Amino acid sequence: MVTQSRTNYSYLIGAVLRYVVLGIGLSVTLLPFVYVILSSLKTPSEIIQIPPTLFPKVPTWQNYTTIFNDPKVPLGLFFFNSSFVAIARVGVTLFTSSLAGYIFARYEFGGKGLMFAVIMAQIMIPFQMIMIPLYLILVKLQLIDTLWGLIIPAMIDAFGIFLMRQFIEGIPRELIDAGRMDGASEFQIYRSLILPQLSAPLATLGIFTFMATWNDYLWPLIVITTHERRTLPLLLTWYSSNHGSQPSLTMAASVIVLIPIVLIYILFQRQIVANAATSGFK
Repeated sequence: MVTQSRTNYSYLIGAVLRYVVLGIGLSVTLLPFVYVILSSLKTPSEIIQIPPTLFPKVPTWQNYTTIFNDPKVPLGLFFFNSSFVAIARVGVTLFTSSLAGYIFARYEFGGKGLMFAVIMAQIMIPFQMIMIPLYLILVKLQLIDTLWGLIIPAMIDAFGIFLMRQFIEGIPRELIDAGRMDGASEFQIYRSLILPQLSAPLATLGIFTFMATWNDYLWPLIVITTHERRTLPLLLTWYSSNHGSQPSLTMAASVIVLIPIVLIYILFQRQIVANAATSGFK
C-alpha cells in the first residue's frame, strides 16, 4: 500500500513538472506573437514609449485602416502573388518529389546510388552558398523580377524526394507487378497505384512547402524588383523602409502577413501532427 502511494505521488510530481516545463515553453514561444499583435493595436507614441507596455492603453484599429487604405499598398495584388507562388510550388514539388521518389525506390539503373547521394547532399548545403549562382542563372534565363523566378528554382526538393522514396519503399512490390501484369504503363502505375498510397506524406509535404513558401523572404527580396510583383513578406520591407518612424504600422503589416499561415495551421494542425507521427520523422 505504501509502495503504491509513493508511486502515485511520484507520478503526480512528474506530471506537474512536465506541465510546468511545457507551460514555460509555450509562454516563451507565444510571447513574440502576442507582443506583435498587441503592438499593432497601439498608437505610434505608445509603442515607442519607455518603459514599454505589453497591453495597449486604448486599442485602436487605425494602423490596419492606414494599411488597407494606402494606395501604394495593393494588398489584393500582393496576396495573389504570394498565393500563386505558394500553390504553384506546392503542386510542382509534390509531382517531382513523388515521381523521383518512385524512380529511386523501384527502379534499378547505373549511377542510382551516386545520383541519390548528390540529391541528398543538397539538404546539407546552405541556401546562401548557391544563392549567387542561382541568381546568375535566372539572369541568363531572363526570369529576374518574375514570379516564375520564385517557382522554378524550387521545382526539385531534395527532402521531398527522400520522404517519398522512404514511403514508396514500404509499398509491396507485388502491387506494382500486378499492375504491370494487367497491362498498365509505368506512368499509369505511378498515377493509379502509387499516388493513392502516398496521401499522408503528400499532405504533410504539401503543408510544409506551402508554409515555407508563404514565409519566404530572402529569395523574393533578391529576385523581385518591382512593387507590383512583390509578395506579402516583402510588404514588411517596404513598411520598414518607408515608415521606419512608425513601428506600429510594421507590426500591423506583420499581423496581416501572419494571418493566412496561422489559419492554414489551425485548419490542418491535426493532419500535420498525425502525418508527422506516422511518417517516420521520429
